[in-house]
Amino acid sequence: MVMCAPNGARRTHADHPALPVSAEELAYCAVKLRDSGVSVMHLHVRDEQGRHTLDADAYRAAMGRIRDTTGCDLVLQVTTEAVGLYSPDEQKALVRELRPEAVSLALRELCPDEKGESSAATFFEWVVNEGIWPQYILHSAEDMQRFESLRRRGMFADDNPACLVVLGQYSTRRMGNPADLAAVLSIVDVKHCSWTLCCFGPHEHQAMLAAHAEGGHVRIGFENNLLLADGRPAADNAALVAQFTAAIEQSPRRPATADEVRETFMFR
Repeated sequence: MVMCAPNGARRTHADHPALPVSAEELAYCAVKLRDSGVSVMHLHVRDEQGRHTLDADAYRAAMGRIRDTTGCDLVLQVTTEAVGLYSPDEQKALVRELRPEAVSLALRELCPDEKGESSAATFFEWVVNEGIWPQYILHSAEDMQRFESLRRRGMFADDNPACLVVLGQYSTRRMGNPADLAAVLSIVDVKHCSWTLCCFGPHEHQAMLAAHAEGGHVRIGFENNLLLADGRPAADNAALVAQFTAAIEQSPRRPATADEVRETFMFR
């Protein structure tokens, strides 16, 4: 499964002119991502001032334009990232109103402590029952350990929940290190979850190859990294993806289509 996170919540055209911000730019980007081998597009949308927003209408506008250009050739995953602006209740409200095909949920935001476990479990069960595919974002070893504990307790209403493991961090400019993947795999029980890796910074490509070699899935894109493996700026998100797909061309693990993702991971 090749996912792409083409913009994120913070970067703008000042960071890269090909970073998609508007609905039209996202739709144009989506075509190139599909053609490069992406099956899941991780979506952030912006308000009229270009700021991160969890506005359902803004999502509908962007998703509508993407569907106009790519049909159902991409799974569209909505983010609920707070970016310090939204409460857990506001994040949940977006999902309940929008009812997207797929959603990413930061465990530390939606279930920050034991006090929040009951309401979070109710929400996670609702998400699964609605046929929405959740992916739980894990930012640290503590997140991963907690995810494993909650998974064993049945917190996610799914015997094999999906998670995204994050190497590095944007807010602290901490670059991801592919060597940290071994420690991740010692915490997350990969037999009981589908795991995807993303990596902040210039080592993204090496981290993606390591994840692929270990049987994981990958999330690539400008949200995490703007550079090709040789240090040159990537022309666009599709160039980052094409770099990866070319490197695994001889592997028996080929990129899944969106329909294969739906059948294999979403509709078990």
